[in-house]
Amino acid sequence: MKSNTTVLNIAHRGARAYAPENTLIAFAKALTFACDMVELDVRLSKDGEIVVYHDEHLLRCTDAKAKYPDRGNYQVSDFTIAELSILDAGSWYVEQLSLENEQRQAFLQSLTEAEIAEFVSASERDLYASGTIKIPTLTEALDLAIKLGLMVNVELKKTEDGQRLVNAVLQLIKTMNLEDKILISSFEHDLLAKVRQQNKTITTAILVDEPIKAPVTYLRNLKANAYNFGTYHHYKQNGFGTLLGRRYLSQISKIKKSRFGLNVWTCNDPEEMRYLLNAGVTGIISDFPNRVRAELDRYLTYIDSVTDTVSADN
Repeated sequence: MKSNTTVLNIAHRGARAYAPENTLIAFAKALTFACDMVELDVRLSKDGEIVVYHDEHLLRCTDAKAKYPDRGNYQVSDFTIAELSILDAGSWYVEQLSLENEQRQAFLQSLTEAEIAEFVSASERDLYASGTIKIPTLTEALDLAIKLGLMVNVELKKTEDGQRLVNAVLQLIKTMNLEDKILISSFEHDLLAKVRQQNKTITTAILVDEPIKAPVTYLRNLKANAYNFGTYHHYKQNGFGTLLGRRYLSQISKIKKSRFGLNVWTCNDPEEMRYLLNAGVTGIISDFPNRVRAELDRYLTYIDSVTDTVSADN
């Protein structure tokens, strides 16, 4: 008998270990690993277009400084969509792969040569470095994701004009008739309150990087649906055997019993994935969805074997 256990494999900024983050090519790459959902970040351009980009500034993942050497400020919000559309959002990733592991951005330091060989072909490297990979609009990203059969976690980034961002995102989702395919998350919980004021049914998730007191009450008061918590640094530095780790595990049990979603970010370590799967999370957000897929397959095989054993005994 097959189990009904569902744990979402969620590609963080697309499969960003294997393609330039928050780009259409990264979202498409998620299909390679049988992902259920892609997570992406949104901001507003100077002229009000919703763009998919994580950082407040453009320097890490584009050639903005080379294209616009005289600009004193490289904030996304200071550039129009026309200006953003000519930026190269892919070459930086290929440059990262050419570095020794310890010199790469933190999330790429555990990327193995075997994984590169299997999941990043020479032709893909050429494409990423071609200058044709661009910052997408949210419209483009949602259109692609839905065509690929992927759900989308839209993270609202901190902004001086949060209401404007909320309005724009909700209007686009309504126009595209995608309310049942979207989860909206944010560290800015006031933005999630604004979302709920305008839309009573769309799925929302609070993002936290430290355990909060009385999470079930907090979720109910905010009328949110899920608790997206970060453990990546706590697990590696402290482990779940510490006081902080035990607080997380205690919260997982309480939240799960109250029927809220539990999605963990950004989980890249297989040992941590196994621990969290056994603890009862409902989704794993990862830069390495191949690792999530392997652990999910192993976990579900185990659950099925236990179910079959129990059925046989009865």
